[in-house]
Amino acid sequence: MERIAIFPGSFDPFTIGHDNIIQRALPLFDKIVIGIGVNANKKSLFPIEQRIRTLKELYKNNPKIEIEAYDTLTTHFAQKKNAQFIIRGLRSVRDFEYERDIAQMNKHATGVETLLFFTEHQYECISSSAIRELISYGEDVTEYLPPTPSSL
Repeated sequence: MERIAIFPGSFDPFTIGHDNIIQRALPLFDKIVIGIGVNANKKSLFPIEQRIRTLKELYKNNPKIEIEAYDTLTTHFAQKKNAQFIIRGLRSVRDFEYERDIAQMNKHATGVETLLFFTEHQYECISSSAIRELISYGEDVTEYLPPTPSSL
């Protein structure tokens, strides 16, 4: 059986912290689907099409990674992709409590396991919302974003 995991999030924007989680999870799975959740009630900085393009460019040379947007419950998306696992990153104790509750609900509802990856120390302060705020003030955030193959 193929080991498939989804890595869900808004990824607005996708940071080096997100990429670090992907790189650490890759050896554990045959395929990782980066699921970009679409939430009509949430105002995004970057359009969904741009986020998809950016991630496809970033991982274009890795056949184990697939990128797809979804607008359903994450567990329904996992089932659609035949994923047995959901990958999540933890930066703090607050993240842990939130993710634990959702993981338990998801497991109970669908049997899909959630694997929690602790963020490496150097990425703990990086969040998409902090990066969005820096962008809104015109700050250079290049150091917080993974370089795409075309920018190397």
